[in-house]
Amino acid sequence: MADNVTVQSVEKNMKGKATSFDIAHYAGVSQSTVSRALRNSPLVNEETRRRVHEIAKKLNYKVDKNASNLRTQQSSTLALLLFEDPTEDESQINPFFLSMLGSITRACAKEGYDLLVSFQSTSSDWHADYEDSHRADGLILLGYGDYIDYQSKLQTLLDNHTKFVCWGASVDDRPDLTVSCDNYGGGALAAKHLIEMVRTDCAFIGDASDHSPEFFARFKGFRDTLKQKAIEVSDRKIANAISTEDSGYHATRSLIANNVTFNALFAASDLIAIGAIKALQEAGIRVPHDVHVVGFDNIAAAGYVSPSLTTVQQNTTLAGQMLVDNLLRLIRGEQVADTLLPPKLIIRQSSR
Repeated sequence: MADNVTVQSVEKNMKGKATSFDIAHYAGVSQSTVSRALRNSPLVNEETRRRVHEIAKKLNYKVDKNASNLRTQQSSTLALLLFEDPTEDESQINPFFLSMLGSITRACAKEGYDLLVSFQSTSSDWHADYEDSHRADGLILLGYGDYIDYQSKLQTLLDNHTKFVCWGASVDDRPDLTVSCDNYGGGALAAKHLIEMVRTDCAFIGDASDHSPEFFARFKGFRDTLKQKAIEVSDRKIANAISTEDSGYHATRSLIANNVTFNALFAASDLIAIGAIKALQEAGIRVPHDVHVVGFDNIAAAGYVSPSLTTVQQNTTLAGQMLVDNLLRLIRGEQVADTLLPPKLIIRQSSR
């Protein structure tokens, strides 16, 4: 659409000054892409930058210097970006993050900051949109997702000097600032509890790989603690699952269908554990009489399922406060380090 005929026709029909939205329309790109291209951002490929600059020149587009100066000032606003998670309902938000959202909102209000909340798809340009628009002084990123997939986007934020913090596991090659629960220690708590209950023929359900650092750390803490007692977690008793009830349900059913027996099950999240309990009960396997079940997160539903779920609690109140505190320190140019929060075991009926 950026040929000479099109641009000439626009020049004839336009009323008033050209805007970046006009350029976006005739370049066939988004307005945020136009903004990036005019700043020669490396996030825009060379061909698109050339096309945008050509159209801007033909339309005699002028940057609003006053608006540009305003965007360079602090907005007293933070942005919270939630990533899509598969859920049983239409929310696409993992319920674990809902309680943290309240804590983040209160912490922002206490510091005199507004909070923008945006629901971001992992396939979108969430790593660039807020940097370009300057709608916020910094970003808080919440969500699990596949770490291998989004690692490069985190590096892009760093390359563009964006101030941001993530909720997620701190791993050796992770370049960003994180606030996280001690996932390894939480897995160890689950193992110690099952050892005390003399339930050591254990299964694990979750993603025990680098794609999910949180789940993998929980598994390693669980496995290593059992190893200290000369107890091995058999590969046959490990089933992959994402953090949904449905995934936990089907992973547990697959173990049962393959005649895998166990007297304890550690799930990488409460949602997985809730699905696992349903699968066990449908198969006539009693919880906790036949199988003890332990989850991770302590979401609100954990106390209301039947039987109520033993779980490793992550302190979402403190997590929200630390995410905001660390981000504001980062914005002020202060030294900030990764924050590791202690887990706590909540014992309920599913493992008594």
